[in-house]
Amino acid sequence: MATAEKVINVLLIEDEDFDVRRVENTLRPFSERIRIRKVVSNGRVALDLLAKSSDAFDVVIMDFQIAGGIMGENLIREMKKIDAALQIIVITKMTVNIADFHFADSLMKAGAYWYCTKYPGDIDEYIYQPTDFILSIINAYNKSLLEKERSKTTRKLLQSVESALDSKQIIGTSQVSRQLKNQIEKCAESDVSVLISGSSGTGKELVAQHIHLKSKRRFENFVPINCGSIPSELVESELFGYEKGSFTGANAAKMGLFEKANHGTIFLDEIGELPLSAQVKLLRVIQEGEIEKIGRTEPVKVDVRIIAASNKELAHEVELKTFREDLYYRLNVVPVHVPQLRERIEDIPLLIDHFMGQFSTDMGKPVPEITEEAMSLLKIAPWKGNIRELKNVVQRLLFIGDLVISKETIQFVLGISAAGIAQPSSSMFDFSSMQDILPLRQLERLVRQKYFEFIRSNSSSDAEAAKKLGLAPSNYHRMSKELGIK
Repeated sequence: MATAEKVINVLLIEDEDFDVRRVENTLRPFSERIRIRKVVSNGRVALDLLAKSSDAFDVVIMDFQIAGGIMGENLIREMKKIDAALQIIVITKMTVNIADFHFADSLMKAGAYWYCTKYPGDIDEYIYQPTDFILSIINAYNKSLLEKERSKTTRKLLQSVESALDSKQIIGTSQVSRQLKNQIEKCAESDVSVLISGSSGTGKELVAQHIHLKSKRRFENFVPINCGSIPSELVESELFGYEKGSFTGANAAKMGLFEKANHGTIFLDEIGELPLSAQVKLLRVIQEGEIEKIGRTEPVKVDVRIIAASNKELAHEVELKTFREDLYYRLNVVPVHVPQLRERIEDIPLLIDHFMGQFSTDMGKPVPEITEEAMSLLKIAPWKGNIRELKNVVQRLLFIGDLVISKETIQFVLGISAAGIAQPSSSMFDFSSMQDILPLRQLERLVRQKYFEFIRSNSSSDAEAAKKLGLAPSNYHRMSKELGIK
């Protein structure tokens, strides 16, 4: 048995009784499908009714000239403000010329779905062209359903974006933090390329994510890639993709990261590590909006916003001829600098409080109290690894398990003596203050994690850190992810 079609509920705005009858007579043969739920004769009353119960109506049929001080295009605009998905059909005796394009255009721009004349002069009982009138109501209802579904989807996406922004907050109230947030807002308003600079561990990817999530592209993909983690011989295939059979082993076509980011944003971290051959192709993407896939003769059009980042001084790399000057200027349309942690000392207590709350939940530990002396020591620490190092210190403090964190605990965790002198590295293996005995495998992971973080905090880039550890960049990034520090 077929499911009965939903009744279309109509709000009729009409101040002439004979015209109300005209509409009712036209709709009567379709009363099982289309029902006039309410008739009002005043524009103000109609707005009040919609404001209280806009969901009660699917379609509005309105006279163009109506009482109540608000009518025509102004009434249409006000109704659309109340419910953007509401579809409005205008009936009028102002014109019998169905080809009056200026009148129709003004109605459509105001937000009307359709309009028709009431009569040509010799029809008294029905709306002129009743078949078109009925079809327009049904089509308007279907469009209303689509608009409501789209609005529902948009709301869900907005909630997802807000949730992402809430989980990836930029913590800080210092002047430099406020300036950074203002820059992010301005960058989000446009679609130009952004070059983010800053030391390792300052949060450049977080800044890029905020720019994306606040921009018009926020509902599309954000694709991050660390250029230093890809072997030089694979950079082009990763970024731009390849066609099936384009080289030995290419058994299937591969979509490049630029195609995955189409209509969205791609974040190129450590852009200074990109080989010169790939820099040429990247320049073409920026200039022409197209990529050259390996094994394909025709370019592929893409619409991608590029945000790049580097902890190198790219202007200096240009002088060394390791980075293309033309690409540098194309990327550096809007420069954004992320300050080091020691430049925003007043933010340190806020950051510690945030990470304590976050990691204590993950680790199942109570949030400890930090004494004033301990906090003072944390404020004057050098923080070479910036926020990344601070997060590591917070995790260590929670791991120790003290309910009250003293100055001595901070000295131990930071590896400094009471005189402020760095202690020998052997102090990291002093387990006397540990409350829990760890399995060997867990301790091995902890030591490896701390050593990786130590190397990262003392390296200018991930590529340099990988070199110091004697690892290939790809293996370094894989191990970093396994240790939860990427």
